[in-house]
Amino acid sequence: MIGLHQIKSQLKSFFIEIGGLSLFTKRFFIESFKRPYERKELLVQCYSMGNRSLLLVGITGFIIGLVLTLQTRPTLMNFGAVSWMPSMVSISIVREVGPLITALVCAGRIGSGIGAELGSMRVTEQIDAMEVSGTNPFKFLVVTRVLAITFMLPLLVLFGDAIALFGSYLVENVKGNVSFMLYFNQVFDSLKFGDILPATIKSFFFGLAIGIVGCYKGYFCSKGTAGVGKAANSAVVFTSLLLFIIDFIAVFVTDIFYDL
Repeated sequence: MIGLHQIKSQLKSFFIEIGGLSLFTKRFFIESFKRPYERKELLVQCYSMGNRSLLLVGITGFIIGLVLTLQTRPTLMNFGAVSWMPSMVSISIVREVGPLITALVCAGRIGSGIGAELGSMRVTEQIDAMEVSGTNPFKFLVVTRVLAITFMLPLLVLFGDAIALFGSYLVENVKGNVSFMLYFNQVFDSLKFGDILPATIKSFFFGLAIGIVGCYKGYFCSKGTAGVGKAANSAVVFTSLLLFIIDFIAVFVTDIFYDL
């Protein structure tokens, strides 16, 4: 009976969380189209989330390219298909590995940062002070951050994909003496518009999910310093789960269009 009661309690909390997140998302879209627009704060957040994430995304992408090529090359050599390495790696990275891994990295860095920042502002009553002074804290704090990560994540994904492909080229150059021109000619011959467009579109949804969940957890943070840590941690966990769900839906829908 105790176990059943705990399951019911957790399910109730889960659905309450989903409902609150849905209302929060609805409010975000409503506030996004209302004047005034916080353009200056939006640019500041774009710089903070985009430029300061380049190094982490670049290192991650480079390692992904190296590891994916090193792990796959022996198998292809056994089948005499090592010449297909650039095509296979490029399609894997652009379609799936690059967007998802970059989104997970940004969820850990940016999502937790947003949750901790807004949580600290809620605990120290800075958000309440903004409301009293006549400023719309939701528009200034939430809308700008969600739009910033939504716009910047596709650019970070493209950057990470390029670095990953370069890392893959280095392995091929060392192991198989493949030239730069030959490798990337095969990469661009194998990639099609139908590979890049779905990956770019779902990157926007990844960014939206990271921003919405991070802001939601921080904006409604419980009182106390422990609540700030909990908000940052739960933002990463919930966002990571949501990213996999969005990715599954995107792949499922894309597969239907490919079949048509």
